[in-house]
Formats: sequence, structure tokens, C-alpha cells
Amino acid sequence: MAQIDGFFKLMNDEGASDLHMVAGQQPLLRIRGDIERVKFKKMENDELRAMLYEICPEEKIKLFEETGDVDFGYEIPGLARYRANFFRQKYGVGAVFREIPSDILTVEQLGLPPVVGRLAHLPKGLVLVTGPTGSGKSTTLAAIVDECNKTRKDHILTIEDPIEFVHKSQKCVINHREVGTHTQSFSAALRGALREDPDIIMVGEMRDLETISLAMEAAMTGHLVFGTLHTLNAMKTVDRIIEIFPASQQGQVRSTLADALKAVVSQTLFRRVDVKGRCAALEILIATPAVRNLIRDAKTYQILSTMQTGKKFGMQTLDDAILLLLEKKMISPEDAYSNAVEKSKFLKFLKKAPADFTEV
Repeated sequence: MAQIDGFFKLMNDEGASDLHMVAGQQPLLRIRGDIERVKFKKMENDELRAMLYEICPEEKIKLFEETGDVDFGYEIPGLARYRANFFRQKYGVGAVFREIPSDILTVEQLGLPPVVGRLAHLPKGLVLVTGPTGSGKSTTLAAIVDECNKTRKDHILTIEDPIEFVHKSQKCVINHREVGTHTQSFSAALRGALREDPDIIMVGEMRDLETISLAMEAAMTGHLVFGTLHTLNAMKTVDRIIEIFPASQQGQVRSTLADALKAVVSQTLFRRVDVKGRCAALEILIATPAVRNLIRDAKTYQILSTMQTGKKFGMQTLDDAILLLLEKKMISPEDAYSNAVEKSKFLKFLKKAPADFTEV
């Protein structure tokens, strides 16, 4: 048993999402969104480095020594998997660990709208799950892939950095590939994927032009492609994909994206006030013919109004999702206001003036 495993056990017991280990400080846990210190001594740099290196593969240690940053996965059988990031900072080494539960929750268990589960049954196309860091994108994507695994007879290929949720083959056969361990890059893995007879491809993060281009190409050639992006809402997701390409290519990219895109699920995570835990508010864009035309015609600013009138297709805006959680008394009015797009709608729920004076 590695020395650091005791902190992972504490993390699991406390229901923490993240563990921070930084030279010169006590260990810290993120519990329900807040950072809390662990009652433990401040960690000296050499002591912490030895503790971290104990669980880090040799090739990753070498990469960390060369670059100052490294990501990898670590697993404690029977407890959980962890996504690890090592970095250098002013006082020495630092590390952040994100807990990835061993059990994959279903769409129903997560309380997601039924349309999210139906995305698993699409024959082909591009489905994007977006949101800020720590918003639960991986958890939602894992639930969708799990639905595919249980109901389809296909080959699922996942490409991640590092591997997070581990799916056991059920009706589908699943292959997990880790960037830096099993393949050089997301783009290299995607190029190879087209020769590996996949039906469904899950791309852990669409970081650059080449990866996005290859993902759209795979979606256009009959594959169902799931991917994640760090964007705040559906409109910004469409704009981000187009704007990453040179201006001379953007017209063609709009046309390709309009044909390839099936849905965008953009989520924001909230602390619950009724019970311990957190919940997600989802903005859902379904690529109906009307939405496809807006993308082709560079009128993405009109997508919001299409979502507002497209509830029969399963669409919903972030503000509508937040309002529903607020009416169910699952989240606080303050959190609802601070995360809303049209904040004026939520002023009436506040007991005092908003804390963020820049929004007034």
C-alpha cells in the first residue's frame, strides 16, 4: 500500500471530488465545491515528491522532470480510480487528484433528461458534452457510453488523457486507449481509429484543430463520435469549433459541422441545499434542420431562441434548467443567480443584492 493511499481513503470517506497536495501546505480536499484543509502537517517538498513518485510510472516521472507537468491515471482496486496531475510551483512540487468512481452511474441515476440517454442510440454523427473544468462532463459521457454498451452490439473505442471511467465490455466490445501511453496524441489515435473498425468513438478532449477536424471527419463517415470541450454553453461551443479554423476555411467548416453535429449538452454543476451532494443543470441543443441552417448561415446568435422554442425536441436552455432546480429547492437562489445567463430573471429570488457588482 502506497503512503498516499490513506489520503485517497479519507477523500472517499469525506465525499471529496479532489485532493490537493502542495509543497509547503497541508493537504486539501474539495468537498461539495469548497476547499477544506486536512488536519495534517505541512508537507515538505522532498517528502511530498517521494510520496508522489511512489505511485507514478517511471516514464511519467521522466516526463515530469523534463516538462514540469504530467497527467496519468492511478487506481486503488475496490476503492476508485484517480486522474492525477503533477506540476511544479514556486515552493516545489504539487499534485491534484480527481476521484473517478468505480461504479458508472446511469443517465437515470444522475437525474439527466431522457433525451441525453437517447443520444446513445444515434446511428452516427457528432455529440459534444461541454462545460467548465469540474462540471461533470466525464460522468455524463460515461453514462451515455454505458447506455451504448448495454443496448448496442458495436465496437466502442475511447481515447483519453488519462483513461478515466473504465467500462467492461457488455453487448459492445470496448477498447480504451490512453494518450502518451498507448498512442502519441488524440489526433494520432483518431487517424488510427478509422482503420480499427469502430462504430462509436469517444474523444476525451477535443483540444486542437487537427483533433476537431478528424472528429468531424469520423462523424461524417458513418461513425458516432462523442467528445468534450471546455466551453460554457451550446452557442459558444459551435463558435469555438468554427473559430479554431483559419478564416479561409470557416465557410466549409460551418457546412461540415452543420451536417455532422447531432447534439450539444452543456452543463454546470451546483451544490445541493436539500441533501449532501451536487447536481447538474444541462443546456441541451439538438441539431434540428433549423439549427443546421443557422450554423451554415453564420447565425449562431439565433440558436438560443431556437432552443427556447424547441422543447418538443428535448432542447432546453441553461436558465430553464437552473430555474427547474431552483423551483425544486435543490439549489440556492444565490448559486442560481451567479450561474444564470439572463440574471435579471433570478433577481426576484434573492433576499439581498447580488455579490457580483459587475453584473448589475
